[in-house]
Amino acid sequence: MIGYLTKRIAGWAVLVFLATNLTYFLASWFLDPRSNYAQRKPPLPAQVVDTTLDSYNLNDKTPILERWWTWLEGVVVHWDWGATPVGTSVNAQIGFRLAASAQLIAGATVISTLLGIALGVYTALRQYRLSDRAWQFVSIVMFVVPVAVAGLAVVLLGITINQQVGHTVFLVSGSSSVDVHGFLPVLVDRIQHLILPTITLVVVSYAGLHMLQRSLLLDTINADYVRTARAKGLTRGVAVRRHALRTAIIPVAVGVAFAIPAVFTGAVITETIFGWEGMGRYFVTSINTNDVHGVVAVAAFGALVTAVGAILADVAVVSLDPRVR
Repeated sequence: MIGYLTKRIAGWAVLVFLATNLTYFLASWFLDPRSNYAQRKPPLPAQVVDTTLDSYNLNDKTPILERWWTWLEGVVVHWDWGATPVGTSVNAQIGFRLAASAQLIAGATVISTLLGIALGVYTALRQYRLSDRAWQFVSIVMFVVPVAVAGLAVVLLGITINQQVGHTVFLVSGSSSVDVHGFLPVLVDRIQHLILPTITLVVVSYAGLHMLQRSLLLDTINADYVRTARAKGLTRGVAVRRHALRTAIIPVAVGVAFAIPAVFTGAVITETIFGWEGMGRYFVTSINTNDVHGVVAVAAFGALVTAVGAILADVAVVSLDPRVR
């Protein structure tokens, strides 16, 4: 197992390195940091612009291989991912936004996964009954609702609850308040900011897991080994949870592991609605501001998280399926 994981980690490390460097060349070709200075009033002298871009290793007049080597040396030797076209450290931006995204994604992923699997098992055990059809209807509706619509509906719900209660229960903008101090007040403030965007991500992501888990479980619920378990005295529910679910949950676990990177960098709409300065929003901002180094850093992070997700998927398969072991 350790040898297998070592080979997988080595292979993914090579892929992450190649993907990151390819992204650097693509970003350098398609993004123009010089355009950030073109609209200055009064306009800056060309020499000043060149000197500024040189200091950030973003001058398009410098050969791209020279810029790439300087950037790569900074990353490998100093773990310095460069600067934005206005001189802000990319490391600082990534560090802040990674923490914000981790707070949002961790809770939403755990809740949506548990909810989706639980509903999949519940409805599969009650196939074609009223509860099964009702939950399927709800999940189908949630599956087709756009993220923007779900987010705005959650915002309106939070504002309505605040008005009905008479004080602020949910905070709808940002990830934290600037005037809160002390461990417990800060914790409460973070939770108040976190609840609504987490609900939004859960609402739009649990439905797919629910329908997938239900379908997979129905394929195995009448398998011979499940009937054998029931013949030995187990109830239908226990036999399904102990035996059928162990097989049916494998594709779901793999899907969740690979979905984490997409959620990290793809929750752009949710982060925009709630003013959450996470990785997804930073990726869009980097493109809009021609931030070559920022785009490459986010792409590298996405590649790294994808690799981690793939390795976790391998571990999940080995842990759940004794045939693989």
